[in-house]
Amino acid sequence: MRIREHPILDFQKGPLVEFEHDGRKLEGHEGESIAAALHAAGVRVLRHSIRLNRPRGFFCAIGRCSSCLMTVDGVPNVMTCVTALKAGMRVETQTGKGTIPDVRFTEAPSDPDYPRDLGSVPLAIVGAGPAGLSAAVAAGRLGVECVVLDENPVPGGQLIKQTHMFFGSKEHHARVRGIDIGEILLKEIEDLPVSVMTGTTVLGLYPGKVLALLRNGRLHRLTADSVILATGASENMLAFPNGDLPGIYGAGAVQTLMNVDGVAPGKRVLMVGAGNIGLIVSYQLLQAGVEVAAVVEGLPEIGGYHVHAAKVRRAGVPVMTSHTLLHAVGTDRVEGAIISEIDGDWRPIEGTEIKLEVDTICLAVGLTPNCELASQLGCDEAYVAELGGRVAIHDTDLETTVPGVYVAGDASGIEEASTAMLEGRLAGLSAAAKLLTRPDADELTRLRIEVEEGLRALRAGPFGEHPRAGKQKMVELARSCGGDQ
Repeated sequence: MRIREHPILDFQKGPLVEFEHDGRKLEGHEGESIAAALHAAGVRVLRHSIRLNRPRGFFCAIGRCSSCLMTVDGVPNVMTCVTALKAGMRVETQTGKGTIPDVRFTEAPSDPDYPRDLGSVPLAIVGAGPAGLSAAVAAGRLGVECVVLDENPVPGGQLIKQTHMFFGSKEHHARVRGIDIGEILLKEIEDLPVSVMTGTTVLGLYPGKVLALLRNGRLHRLTADSVILATGASENMLAFPNGDLPGIYGAGAVQTLMNVDGVAPGKRVLMVGAGNIGLIVSYQLLQAGVEVAAVVEGLPEIGGYHVHAAKVRRAGVPVMTSHTLLHAVGTDRVEGAIISEIDGDWRPIEGTEIKLEVDTICLAVGLTPNCELASQLGCDEAYVAELGGRVAIHDTDLETTVPGVYVAGDASGIEEASTAMLEGRLAGLSAAAKLLTRPDADELTRLRIEVEEGLRALRAGPFGEHPRAGKQKMVELARSCGGDQ
């Protein structure tokens, strides 16, 4: 199931190492996720559910769900989709809650530096994706010292798996692949007062802008004068019978498997959702040598750019609007899918059912902003449907109702990666304006106008209708909370 040839990517793999799965010896590449190594070896069932003992396979590949929990080296509930494989690991399929090992200490462990205090930094940026890295570039160029924190082993966020070329102008990295944009942003921060801490999970954000970090299995504390939350978004799930079977993935998980791990998710895929993500990932599946049986979309028209749909259709893949997925077929894993045409009230039309022989179902049905840290700190929130769900209320500077705390990218509302980069720049400029003792007002104004013009351009046209409306609602909400006065 490993991808041996790819028209764009050259997978850089660690050395082959041996590990154990349920008493069986397997091989995988050191440093790839345990779940990816198992997937490449044909293992789809990673655990069983607590109540009904149903099989589970990983769904999100970013540590946001519980489908991939396994027992690793005796420790239960390890998220194998984000845990790196090491030689000699003992991985076991887990049933229920798992069993905590019986560990007895002869004396209480002591460490005077635990948790370790990392001191204070002017600006902490949570998330090293397009928004977070862009914020670091903008603030760093103005001389603000920044620390970028990210739980993943490499920075770049979603950019590291986006092989398609971006649209827009040269300033928006038009005709540059996402995987290359990430490298460009990292190159830009090399000579700036910016440090990037990967493999670092922000467990909590507390009053006083105190961040609790988990790094290398140890707790750390970091205090910041300002914080930018560029925490991205999580995949939405779709409810349908058998929707918990192994072989059902979010589109981001499929991208991670294919474009990062070099592992094909399956042999024949049904894509659910014809927005930009669904269409782009469908084409990426074809590039990886995976057959796409169909793309189904409940709306009467596709939601993504027609150029993406045209590429998929030219490859012979039907894009079926006004259709939905009724249920998945299979016992221990996906073996097929039943789709149907729907009427204007989203009700299945009897007699239009079609059974597709597929071993994988990919869901590209939207994203939800990750706003847990903002919520924990006490930032006011609101549900704005046009922005993808609950988001922290923020003004035109992207500052929340907690002074000195900003949101950017998908954490402030679901949009494209190009918009996330511009919002990151705006948040970085806004934070720098308040952190610098003597900011260059003229330069800040020039840079801000440049960013705002870019955002207006990207949000122009029919595809920007929802984010435009959502951001206008946010302006009104911020004003009601006392912001933008």
